[in-house]
Amino acid sequence: MVLQPASISHEGLRHRAEQLAAALPPLLVQAERIAATVSQGVHGRRRVGAGETFWQFRRYQPGDPTSAIDWRQSAKSVPVYIRQNEWEAAQSVWLWRDASPSMDYRSDFAPTDKKERATLLLLALACLLTRAGEQVALLGRDRKPSTGLVTIGRIAGALARETGVGASLPALAHLPRYAQVVLIGDFLSPLAEIHERVRAYAGNTVTGHLLQVLDPAEEDLPFAGRTRFEGVEGEGEYTVGRVETLRADYGKRIAGRHAGLKAIARAVGWSFARHRTDRPPQTALLALFMALGEGFG
Repeated sequence: MVLQPASISHEGLRHRAEQLAAALPPLLVQAERIAATVSQGVHGRRRVGAGETFWQFRRYQPGDPTSAIDWRQSAKSVPVYIRQNEWEAAQSVWLWRDASPSMDYRSDFAPTDKKERATLLLLALACLLTRAGEQVALLGRDRKPSTGLVTIGRIAGALARETGVGASLPALAHLPRYAQVVLIGDFLSPLAEIHERVRAYAGNTVTGHLLQVLDPAEEDLPFAGRTRFEGVEGEGEYTVGRVETLRADYGKRIAGRHAGLKAIARAVGWSFARHRTDRPPQTALLALFMALGEGFG
């Protein structure tokens, strides 16, 4: 059984790009629907900030500026109250999804390949963020973030025009202070390389979120009997007589990779989550959206 082709020709890459471009309009419609479903279950992400819209009163605490005291409200009772306004400044969120050859993988146990699912999640997240008034951009492509329906169309168009082999990790880019970055991929690169890239972004006061997208076969190794594996990124070829005998050790290696990625994210205050392509995308999208909301606080 061949998990992946050993190599992809230039003609094959062009064909894949054309397929993805043709699928993007339906993907965009699906992303809008998923975003609408998720947004119905999400309450407003109001937070304290320097806006002008009143949010709530709370009791004065040591360290609060006296200028924040609402004397009219405080005069009605013994406690002293301060007036909290809602944060109104839009945040910048930079989105990236892995476009390396390994993302083209799809087993018989999944309805879609990893790249298509990652693209769907990126577009749906962009829809949710722009609806919330946040500014979004494609990491490595856009010079500045924007918001609104035009932004969604621009992002979808940029993904549709994507050709060639993408890198398995995003290139370093200068981002605004306190921006957020969302990286979606299979993260099968060496952990040391991932750690170095994450640490470089986090060192520039950037908050980040890692979402690992894997095929169920990559997590469960559900094959049996003699199996031949071929890599697409120079890994070579490997044949196993009875692949089921490797399942336990393989499971430990996958669990170790998950733990390593989680530790990398935790070390810099980022979030990490996993998603399988045989699971509904709404669950991963909601968790990612809520994690972003915590970063805006």
